[in-house]
Amino acid sequence: MAPLLSRSGLALAALLLLLAGLGAPGAHADPAAAAAVGLCVRNCAQCKKMFGPYFEGQLCADSCVKFKGKLVPDCEDFASIAPFFNKLE
Repeated sequence: MAPLLSRSGLALAALLLLLAGLGAPGAHADPAAAAAVGLCVRNCAQCKKMFGPYFEGQLCADSCVKFKGKLVPDCEDFASIAPFFNKLE
């Protein structure tokens, strides 16, 4: 089964979610927060490239937006990316 989004599509979708959230009424566009979310999403895309179908890149990017980039995944630190791996069946 083909993935719903390509790697570049994943990053683009996450960026669009970020921009939609920052443009919401009452939201204040903090450049530092936007940079943190951007770094987080880029790290998700890098992990997706490294781990392929075993890594839930969209879930990772969604968590970046949800937690405003406070929990940045590190592809070499299993503890930071463990929630985004597919369950082996």
